Amino acid sequence: MAAGIKALRKIQFGKEAVMGTAVVCSTIWRGEGLLVDDRVIEMPAEDIGAYEGYGRAYVPKLHATLTLDETPATFEQLPLLLEGAIKAVTTGVTDTGGSGKVYAYPAPSTAANTTLTYTIEGGDNQRADEMEYSHVGSFSLSGAKGEAVMMSGELRGRQATDAEFTGTATLPTVEEILFQKGKLYIDATTIGTTQKTETWLGFALEWPSGWKEVFTGDGNLYFTKLEYVGHKDDPITGELVLEHDSVAEAEIAAARAQTTRLIRMLFQGTALTTAGSAYTYKTLNIDLAVKYTSVPEVGDEDGDDIVTLPFQVIWASAAAPSALGAVVTVVNQAETAI
Repeated sequence: MAAGIKALRKIQFGKEAVMGTAVVCSTIWRGEGLLVDDRVIEMPAEDIGAYEGYGRAYVPKLHATLTLDETPATFEQLPLLLEGAIKAVTTGVTDTGGSGKVYAYPAPSTAANTTLTYTIEGGDNQRADEMEYSHVGSFSLSGAKGEAVMMSGELRGRQATDAEFTGTATLPTVEEILFQKGKLYIDATTIGTTQKTETWLGFALEWPSGWKEVFTGDGNLYFTKLEYVGHKDDPITGELVLEHDSVAEAEIAAARAQTTRLIRMLFQGTALTTAGSAYTYKTLNIDLAVKYTSVPEVGDEDGDDIVTLPFQVIWASAAAPSALGAVVTVVNQAETAI
């Protein structure tokens, strides 16, 4: 009998037209991860006159998860996480006169966005499991000098059931997002005005989706629906790593004064086939209004003094050019995100 082989593992995504209704998968995730059946199994204690139990067991709850391991972020597949965590944009907006497709993902302020759910297939050559109503519980982005920007995520679904891989899912062509092609802007009023040069060494961003699974007595053991509870108790957080220079000193002063900072992290890739009115290159743009959550001490990296500034995303109603909490924008050349 053939054994399961790690090299033959894969993860496939399909966009659900109706949340919770399984569909065939259309694309293959270009990274690693595991789909886990984490249903609850209870074995109650009993006094029945025996040294060992008689194997009484029951399942009160079905659930499944998919952990996507950290992998280089790409302009083509990062939107899979953003669609499921922030907003279902689905179809890219054509950049006027160009081949670029623009996907903008604003964090909600007072009204929840509609997000995308997926049917996911995961496994190897021995067995595949299917997980429907899959939504992004959280995702992470990070970057450091000399590396690609990295992404990871945790998805949750109703249940894991035995299935077969969809044979028509395609392997997309992707382009990695490189940290050193990035630019950092920090401003007090108008975002994207002041580039901070020769100082940016790294960043991290932790983004909980704010979606909560609701289990109700409706005749099924899996969750019934999703509700958006936002980030009041589980905020979007991150950190900037800077050289300990005049830029870092200004940000330490902002941390002490609890001054709102408007941060733009702009990453550009290869040129689009045809430049548009707004974009010439594949782009990842992260706009954040933040406050630093502590005053950092000076650290070192290979003898170089550095500063790591932890922050929390806030809503800055007076930010220019408009009110801002957090907006992630991806520009690639794909007509749809999935």
